[in-house]
Amino acid sequence: MKEAAVHVLTQRQRCDLELLLTGAFAPLTGFLQRADWQSVLQSMRLTDGSLWPIPIVLDVSDALGKSLRAGDCLRLERSDGTPLAALTVADVYQPDKMQEAEAIYGSTDSAHPGVAELLARGSWYVGGKITAWDTLALSRAAAVEFPPEYRTPAQLREQWSGQHPVVAFQTRNPLHHAHIAVTQAGLEQAGADARLLLHPAIGPTKPGDIEAAYRMRVYRSVLDHYPQGQALLSPLPLAMRMAGPREALWHALIRRNFGATHFIVGRGHADPGASSGGLFYPAFAAQELFAKHEQEMGIAGIFLPEYAYSPVRQRYVPVSEANGEALAGISGTELRRRLANREEIPEWFSPPEVIRILRQAYRGADRRGLVIWFTGLSASGKSTLAGMLVRQLEAEDERAVTLLDGDIIRRFLSKGLNFSREDRDENIRRIGFVASLVARHGGIAVVAAISPYRQARAEARRLVEEAGGLFLEVHVATPLAVCAERDPKGLYAKALRGEIKGFTGVDDPYEEPEHPDCIVNQTQQAAAVALDSLMDLLHRSGAVSDPMTSH
Repeated sequence: MKEAAVHVLTQRQRCDLELLLTGAFAPLTGFLQRADWQSVLQSMRLTDGSLWPIPIVLDVSDALGKSLRAGDCLRLERSDGTPLAALTVADVYQPDKMQEAEAIYGSTDSAHPGVAELLARGSWYVGGKITAWDTLALSRAAAVEFPPEYRTPAQLREQWSGQHPVVAFQTRNPLHHAHIAVTQAGLEQAGADARLLLHPAIGPTKPGDIEAAYRMRVYRSVLDHYPQGQALLSPLPLAMRMAGPREALWHALIRRNFGATHFIVGRGHADPGASSGGLFYPAFAAQELFAKHEQEMGIAGIFLPEYAYSPVRQRYVPVSEANGEALAGISGTELRRRLANREEIPEWFSPPEVIRILRQAYRGADRRGLVIWFTGLSASGKSTLAGMLVRQLEAEDERAVTLLDGDIIRRFLSKGLNFSREDRDENIRRIGFVASLVARHGGIAVVAAISPYRQARAEARRLVEEAGGLFLEVHVATPLAVCAERDPKGLYAKALRGEIKGFTGVDDPYEEPEHPDCIVNQTQQAAAVALDSLMDLLHRSGAVSDPMTSH
């Protein structure tokens, strides 16, 4: 009998698996096969006609995808090696990711976080039904990974028992007075005896969002703003896609499976925000799409307007009811600025207990974890620049600075790996993981590694951003001819003589960054000039305080 192949789940895949196995993604019983994937893209429906707007897929590496055949068993493991489920392979296919991006997000621009995540996935999708490897192992894993308030769909449906209308509220943000006003308005619409299911997404959300642990503390703190017994907090291990209107439908279908009867849809549901400010999708587009499909949803939509604070009435009111009155509000950007600068935040905006938690959670950009990733050919000057930058940061910044040099990592952390594509990707994954730990604890990691493949670099970025860190990619774009001429280790000469195989830039590709945060060309810039331009980037981005302007 053929031994089961193994796939280690990413954080998104782990969340998807949990929600598939518990029935939160019903009617799905596994990861989508090609026909269903294509149907979801084209019509927001499965091939059997069921409404389902977001493709739930299992992406795997090129090597694993090529090795799998229909009928194979694929063991799905947590990152610590614990087997959680078995997938009976029904289909293995290579998706058109641009087609998927355009259909789901309405964009192929990697500036959209959902598109960026999609493009960084593995190149093959595996479809098929899944079964729990061991229900006890699955429940133990959930107890370790998710907060104590987590409940499965069956547990919540049993709790409701159909006695009251249940209004579900989706959020990935802390709750302020405006959110409390919105949920209270939703409860009023649903009926006098309605209950609130505060159901925040605690899986991967948008890079830069406040970590789930701090948000959970906020959610617990605001429960007292509702009558006793009216609100129930239960976190949802959902990996958001930031797909706007499509995602609003998806969120509602999930809450239907948890026993909710109503679902609140706001002005910009699951919107990632535009790079120029404001919303990415049209305002209230999610409400319009929901209304078109409400009859078949199995859950009623509660469509609420935008709310703002009325100083005259001393409460939050719909903006449409201002009647010429000047209403007050604080944008997310302004809130973060005030938190970073320890400035006062008015009590009308947020409860004091919420602000206390956010002050603990929020560090301004110059106090966040930071990873500066140098990529480029061998002998391009990465290590020299990285070392110079470390010395400069040690002189200017209070955070601990760690240098992760590719050659040193190869000796201590990645000993035993060779130079196949799989092992090179594994090496970068290990560096990314260590860098993410540095970032999680508020330090600075400066990485100097060839890291020739875009997908591996994107994976490193994802690890850092999920840890709450800021990731800046620096392409040291020294031309191949210059690198070969320098050749301090004699590696290019050996590669050109055929003594070294698979050497980056000679007989193995280097995939240049498409959108680096900074480009350095050492044939045009002296190292000291390049360092100055890097420090200018760090100061302008707010990642490092400028000593000339700080007080």
